[in-house]
Amino acid sequence: METTSATVQSSANATGPKILAKDVNVFYGEKQALKDINVNIPDRGVMAFIGPSGCGKSTFLRCINRMNDTIAACRVTGKITIEGEDIYDPSLDPVLLRARVGMVFQKPNPFPKSIYENVAYGPRIHGLAANKAELDDIVAKSLERAGLWKEVRDRLNDPGTGLSGGQQQRLCIARAVAVGPEVILMDEPCSALDPIATAKVEELIDELKRNYCIVIVTHSMQQAARVSQRTAFFHLGILVEEGETNEIFTNPQDQRTQDYITGRFG
Repeated sequence: METTSATVQSSANATGPKILAKDVNVFYGEKQALKDINVNIPDRGVMAFIGPSGCGKSTFLRCINRMNDTIAACRVTGKITIEGEDIYDPSLDPVLLRARVGMVFQKPNPFPKSIYENVAYGPRIHGLAANKAELDDIVAKSLERAGLWKEVRDRLNDPGTGLSGGQQQRLCIARAVAVGPEVILMDEPCSALDPIATAKVEELIDELKRNYCIVIVTHSMQQAARVSQRTAFFHLGILVEEGETNEIFTNPQDQRTQDYITGRFG
């Protein structure tokens, strides 16, 4: 396991960060939610954001695909680039950005459509399939990548909302993967799931990290330790510390990190 982590890190470092955030501040009206966030996120691996509720983890996650644009009072300053491209450049279409940066939310949110249509929706609106056969292929491959194909291949016309909670979350991951993203953001993707469904999603994250840059917000430090190679600890809108996951959990450099992971606050 350590060799894999090292390989992921060395290959990421050799090609530079996938996502680079520099001096990022977020304001909701007069209230400042994030202060001077600087972080590099490598490609083909998992970075976990941990910290107490309200510390800014999800706010920063939503900066990476400009979901905060939908909040009228929200203002973002600083710079975030994906492979060198400024994602807040006025000429960049946020809709196209969100095809490159998929998102999986805390609660499974399948569309009120069939399993097939849930996955086909994104590729269809982005024009990724020239015909029905190509679309069928994208749907099948996406469900396969999400570890769901064998369970649903005989009932693709059934409603996505009829699946179990864990299956719905994997359907949402298939939906995100279907448009060929480079980055997948996950905002507490297992918090509404039981332990068995959580284990399946974690196995899936382990598979997906070979091809995608994954950023996960989690309240579970055990989950962060299991799935991520790098971890960033947020507290009161500040990124306190970031580094290799095993270092953060066994040898943190900041007392606030130590206090959080040992349960003294949070």
